[in-house]
Amino acid sequence: MSSEHTATETLDVKGLSCPMPIVKTKGAIDDLEEGDVLEVVATDSGSMSDVRGWAEGTDGVELLDQVEDDDLYTHYVKKTA
Repeated sequence: MSSEHTATETLDVKGLSCPMPIVKTKGAIDDLEEGDVLEVVATDSGSMSDVRGWAEGTDGVELLDQVEDDDLYTHYVKKTA
């Protein structure tokens, strides 16, 4: 698994199902500085659509990339404000 995005912090939400990956992602993003990138590693396939939907509906965050690798789903979310 590779991505061109350099993460400031990694959030491990493996084993958690909806809505916990989003709850934990929001909390982690709130603790970051503007411009930081959060890498979220999940095992819930639903996180692909959940994270995308949350990022699109949330001011101050941008979904940079999502990588699916077997049973791992990695999301790169940038704090923009």
